[in-house]
Amino acid sequence: MAELLCVEGLTAGYGEAIILHNIGLSLAQGQTLALLGRNGTGKTTLINTIAGATRLHQGRITLGGVDLHSMPSHKRAAAGVGWVPQERAIFPSLSVWENLTAVARSGAWTPQRVFEMFPRLAERQSNMGNQLSGGEQQMLAIGRALVINPQLLLLDEPLEGLAPIIVEELLSAIARITREEGLSAIIVEQHPQAILAISHQAVVLDQGHVIHSGSAQDLQAQPELLDHLLGVSRSVA
Repeated sequence: MAELLCVEGLTAGYGEAIILHNIGLSLAQGQTLALLGRNGTGKTTLINTIAGATRLHQGRITLGGVDLHSMPSHKRAAAGVGWVPQERAIFPSLSVWENLTAVARSGAWTPQRVFEMFPRLAERQSNMGNQLSGGEQQMLAIGRALVINPQLLLLDEPLEGLAPIIVEELLSAIARITREEGLSAIIVEQHPQAILAISHQAVVLDQGHVIHSGSAQDLQAQPELLDHLLGVSRSVA
């Protein structure tokens, strides 16, 4: 399977503060990577660095053989990086329809396909972004990333703070986007088992370093190892 994303020797952070140290990872075309770790270990910084929103001190990022590390974030989007940040960053004063059409690029993912995946958005397409619930805003943020027709989708905690029924709906949609549609993705999430179940690879960060890299299925099958890597203690009955 052809390599899509390659990150080599990545050292990055915010201003002079270095958060990530010598990060290396790769992702094949059509695969999904679960990016795990405790809070404050550098997961969001890594997503933001791939998207172009941090200061890169050292290292290289390529997508489909194209160097990204020297590009500003808007050019990375044009090169095929679809980014759904933790804060969603939808346009609150634009309608759902306008949020989608303002950034859409030609390709398989159109606003209509987004509405088919998220019927809630179809029903609210004339609503302003700030008139949506948290779950609907997350659906819109994902839809807006899809309509740029990316090669790689970056999702930063897409399930955070949402009701269980919305979590199930979003997990189903993400699985369809990645597993059935074959879009490559990196997903940061605090619900590791849920994301490992729909991922191919898993990377665990700690203090800005990669401490584990391997098969998502293998890590899901070893809950004790997963707990150890995430610093979780199991209670003894």
